[in-house]
Amino acid sequence: MLAIIPARYGSTRFPGKPLADRTGKYLVQHVYERVAAARRVQRCLVATDDLRIAEAVRSFGGQAVLTRPDHPSGSDRIAEVVAGLSGSAEDVILNVQGDEPEIEPEYLDRLVARLEVSENCPMATLACPFPAAGDPHDPNCVKVVCDRAGRALYFSRSPIPYPRQGAGAAGYLLHLGVYAYRRSFLLSFAAWPPGVLEQIEKLEQLRALENGFSIAVEIVPRAFVGIDTPQEYEQFVKRWQAEHGRTVSV
Repeated sequence: MLAIIPARYGSTRFPGKPLADRTGKYLVQHVYERVAAARRVQRCLVATDDLRIAEAVRSFGGQAVLTRPDHPSGSDRIAEVVAGLSGSAEDVILNVQGDEPEIEPEYLDRLVARLEVSENCPMATLACPFPAAGDPHDPNCVKVVCDRAGRALYFSRSPIPYPRQGAGAAGYLLHLGVYAYRRSFLLSFAAWPPGVLEQIEKLEQLRALENGFSIAVEIVPRAFVGIDTPQEYEQFVKRWQAEHGRTVSV
């Protein structure tokens, strides 16, 4: 099974994020190693629009592929890579964002397994119970609601379902932005223009729902912390230092 990590240089809130290296490893290297540790992953690639990131990946022995810089989403970026590789229509492609250095390899195995048994879903993703300390009104925390079969009904930056009579964070599911696709579906997905809902919410997975396709949702116990800002990276460095018993330079 092929895993692809989309990693771009021009993050609005944290430019050059994949190359942050205060732990002694590039941020994208932490992600690469976690993804490669999943039992179901046979091959791992980084898809990037920047030669500096590609060279960094190759420096630690990883594989990188340069892509166009104008993709609207990570899914579109990895589709460019997949289109240039041989494979069958039912091959599973895993998409893990390049800012998830603490992702659990076991969760990736569960995601792949969920897609394999979901015959009517060409795409799958992860979610978890909303953290008790989290704020469901935070637009950076994407919520998902599912039907009884565990398929996504909708994803939103707004609180869904709306708690008309009041409800705590326990009433929500937090979406975790990791995806698995069947190869043929991914290539079709990238050929569709971004939909209206996708453009409003800035959520790529809504393109699948808008085109009438189902997304299977695998519920895992807890969230992993993504890195969106320099402040979040600093917290990751502190956690890594505490876990490994090392002091990192400023």
